Amino acid sequence: MSTNAHDAVAKNSTGPEKALWLAGWAQVIPALLVGLALRIFLVLRFPSFADDSRIYEDLAGNWLRAHVYGLAGPGGAIVATDIRAPGYPTFLTLVYLIIGRGQWAISLAQTFLDLGTCFLVAWLAARLAVGAAGGTPSGRQSTVGMAALWLAVTCPLVANYAAIPLTEVLATFLTAAALLAFVSGFLATDCPEIITGPSPGAWMFFAGGLLAGLGTLARPETPLLLLALALVLALRWRRPANWSKLVRAGLLTAMGVLLPLAPWAARNWIRFHEVQFLAPRYAASAGEYVPRGLYAWTATWLVRYRDVYQVPWKISTDPIALDDLPPSAFDSPAERARVAALLAQYNENECLTPELDRGFAQLARERTARHPLRTHLWVPLERAATLWLTPRTELLPVSGHLTPLREQWRDDPVDVTVTLLLGALNFLYLGLAIAGALRIAHTRSRHATTAAALLVTFILVRTAFLTQVETPEPRYVLECFPALLALGAMCWLGKPSSTVLDGS
Repeated sequence: MSTNAHDAVAKNSTGPEKALWLAGWAQVIPALLVGLALRIFLVLRFPSFADDSRIYEDLAGNWLRAHVYGLAGPGGAIVATDIRAPGYPTFLTLVYLIIGRGQWAISLAQTFLDLGTCFLVAWLAARLAVGAAGGTPSGRQSTVGMAALWLAVTCPLVANYAAIPLTEVLATFLTAAALLAFVSGFLATDCPEIITGPSPGAWMFFAGGLLAGLGTLARPETPLLLLALALVLALRWRRPANWSKLVRAGLLTAMGVLLPLAPWAARNWIRFHEVQFLAPRYAASAGEYVPRGLYAWTATWLVRYRDVYQVPWKISTDPIALDDLPPSAFDSPAERARVAALLAQYNENECLTPELDRGFAQLARERTARHPLRTHLWVPLERAATLWLTPRTELLPVSGHLTPLREQWRDDPVDVTVTLLLGALNFLYLGLAIAGALRIAHTRSRHATTAAALLVTFILVRTAFLTQVETPEPRYVLECFPALLALGAMCWLGKPSSTVLDGS
C-alpha cells in the first residue's frame, strides 16, 4: 500500500459508530419505532410462560426476599441451589427493583434490551464493513449498518422471546456485545489503521472476555464463543511473528472471562464444597438421579423437537406412550418389544430407576454398534436441520405442521400461512447470511475475512455442540442470530475498495 493511501486511511478511517449514524436519525428513528411496535405487539398478543420461567422467577424472588439464592424445599424453607447460574435471575432482580414485579415488567425490560441487541448487530455489521473497506470511507459502512439494523428490528424469530421470561434475550444481547468486542479487538490488533485509540485491541479482548463471562452466567454454553475465537485467531496468527498477539489476546480474554465467574465459583465452593464455574451439566440438584442411559438411547433416534415432549420432558412426571415414538426409535420388532417392556415398567409409577436406565443404556450401545454413523453423524445432522430449519412457532398458538398440506390447509389455513411465512423468513435470513459471508470472502481484505470467519465458526461450533444435548430446542440457536444478521447485511457491502488493506 502506498504512503499516500496509508495516510488517507489513517486520516479518513471511520469507525462504525460514525458510519452507522451517517444515514442520520431520520432512518434510525423509524427503525427503532418499527422494532418497538413489533415487540409490543408480540408481548401483548402472545405472552408466554414456561416451566423454566417459574424457576428463574422463584430464584430471583427468593434472592430478593429471603437473601438466599435458592428454591423452596420441604416445609417451604428456601434451600440454596446451583442448578441455574445467576445471570438471568440477577437481571430479573434488577427488573423487580427498578420497574416492578410481574411478567409485564419483565417483558418491557426485555423489549428494550432486545432493541439494544439490534443496535449491537448494526454496529457489528458496520465494523465488518469498515474492515472490508480497509478503513477507507467507502460510503458503504452506513448502508451496511442500516441494513443490519432493519434486519434485526424486524426479525420476529428473536423478537417474540421478549414475551417470555427466559434467558434468550439477555444471552443474545451479551453474545452480540462479546462478538462486537472480539471483532473490534482483532481489527484493532491486526490493522491499527482501522481502529485507533490507546491500546484498543487489548481493551477489546478483555471486554469481550468479560461479556462472554457474563453471558456464561446466563447460558452455560456461551464459552463456545471463546472456542471459536481461539480457533480463528490461532489460524490467523499462527506465524511466530504473531505469537505475541495471540498470547496477549488469550490472556486478556481469560482474565475477562474469569472476573464475573469467580464470585459464582467461590459461592459454590463455600456452600457446596464443589468446583462449579457453570451450571450443572443436566441442571440436576445434589442427589438427583440423571437418566444418562435414556439420554444415550434417545441420542440414537431423537431428531424432531416434538419428540422432546414425548420422552425427555416426561421423565418422572408423565407416562410415556410407545405409540408416540417414531419408527426410527426401533430397528426391529424384537427391539420394539424390549422398549415396550421398559416403558411399561416405568409407567407403573412414572419412576425411571437405575435398573431401567441401564436397560436403555444397553439399547443405546447395541444401536450404536449396529449403526455408528447414524448415532455419530446422521442424527446430529438431522438435529442441526431441526435447530436451523424450523419455522420457530414454539411461542405462538400455531402448530407448525405442514403435512399433509391439503388437510392442514383445510383444517386451519391461518396456521399454515403463519408457519409458511415464518419458515420463509428463517430461510431468508440463512440465505442472506451465506450470501453475505461469500461477499466478504470475495473482498481483498483478509482482516474482514478473518472477522467474518469468527462469526461463521461461532455458528458452526455452537450448532455442533447443540446437536449433542439431550433436548435440542430450536431456541438454543437464537444466540447465533446477531452473527447471522450481521453477515446477512454484508449483501449491501457493494464493490471492494481499491485501497483495501491486506495484512499478512
